[in-house]
Amino acid sequence: MKRILLSLGIASLVIVSTNAQNRSPEKKPNIIFILMDNLGYGEPGCYGGGVVRGAPTPRIDRLATEGTRLLNFNVEAQCTPSRSAIMTGRFSIRSGTHSVPVGGGKDGLTQWETTIAELLSSVGYKTACFGKWHLGSDNGRLPNDQGFDEWYGIPRTTDESLWPESQQAKEAGVSLTHVMEGKKGEKSTEGEVYDFKLRALIDAEITRRTIDFIRRSVQSGKPFYAYVPYTLVHFPTIPNPQFANKTGYGDFPDALAEMDFHVGQILDVIDSLNIRNNTIVIFTSDNGPEATYPWQGSSGPWSGYYFTHMEGSLRVPFIIRWPDHVPAGRISNEIVHEVDTYTTLAKIANVQIPQDRPIDGVDQIDFFSGKTDRSARDGFPVFVADRLEAVKWKNWKISFYDQERDWFTPPTKLGGVKIFDLITDPKEEYPETGARNTWVAGPALKIVAQFEQSLKKYPPIAPGTPDPYTPPK
Repeated sequence: MKRILLSLGIASLVIVSTNAQNRSPEKKPNIIFILMDNLGYGEPGCYGGGVVRGAPTPRIDRLATEGTRLLNFNVEAQCTPSRSAIMTGRFSIRSGTHSVPVGGGKDGLTQWETTIAELLSSVGYKTACFGKWHLGSDNGRLPNDQGFDEWYGIPRTTDESLWPESQQAKEAGVSLTHVMEGKKGEKSTEGEVYDFKLRALIDAEITRRTIDFIRRSVQSGKPFYAYVPYTLVHFPTIPNPQFANKTGYGDFPDALAEMDFHVGQILDVIDSLNIRNNTIVIFTSDNGPEATYPWQGSSGPWSGYYFTHMEGSLRVPFIIRWPDHVPAGRISNEIVHEVDTYTTLAKIANVQIPQDRPIDGVDQIDFFSGKTDRSARDGFPVFVADRLEAVKWKNWKISFYDQERDWFTPPTKLGGVKIFDLITDPKEEYPETGARNTWVAGPALKIVAQFEQSLKKYPPIAPGTPDPYTPPK
């Protein structure tokens, strides 16, 4: 009997050992990061928009029921800073990208920065960027120089599609924007001029190329990261001809309908390839709503447009779906910042973030997965360009500048501060008076003090800094 038991024990050990050797490591998840341009909080149906904005958004709304929807997801106040924060996990004031470039100098991220695409490439991901870059206009600072295997899109911004219509611009010899594409290790090339006609067609082409990349990546057997920064709904907010007059309410609602359709196309190809369970889908926006007549967007229950420190500028839609990992149908008002996506995705992919510089993003895996109801952060400093205009802490905001509705209003620095309770006063109309809640200044200003100390220890990169950049010791 002892011999029999011993034989069975040895056999069991052999089986366990063999199974351990044959068991492949858990496959890294695919990542699709959909970034809309100037999409306000109040646009999708699941955020109170949809039909009240003239266009139902059924695909985005369904995505929200299949994943987790955040009500307090925060971004930076402008296009370039926001995209920089997503790519680097660092507040843009650190990277020399705190403002939208206006030409005349070196723009974008230095090559010293380590993008999320570079991190993911280092652990075997195929990477692609299709859409608006806005983090560098010249070879050396385009997506294929910053970790992406391939890219297609525009180097800067959509309002430049209006330039070819200007006779004065033509007479002045202004260099027009072209659609570009390129591959890692090669120089990017220019294609068609990005004019008013192409502006209406580009998001359909972005979607087509994204779907093709997803199919090729699945066929290769490698995990992939598709960064999809669409051009809608940035002005001029012109829909594809297939969606023109679709809603009966004009260009902006028609563009919202087109946006929802393209998101649905990407979700459909995920299902057709049977990769839903191993694919993270993120849907969000770079900043608050469009403010340019006649294409004004909606901030929903908040006040303010982009380029301000108001909640309408900072809070945008955010949905994350990852079946069996992220709870479906969950809604949270916990504070999360876009820099957190960098650190969280790196952790999911099991790749270490840079250790030689401050990374502002925090790991939100436990929060996203539902292991905890609390976010890993409780606040952050609010910069608009290079101005520290406010700080958020829990449900409070301390403002150092007066309220602004839009970017046309010059910011006015306060002699003191204003304190707002964003739960009872979401539109920031009634600052706290008296001494009842002045205690809030303590924990909120601690965030500011710590960040300012970090800037002293690690001086920010100046805008326009050329490559190669070497941080001071």
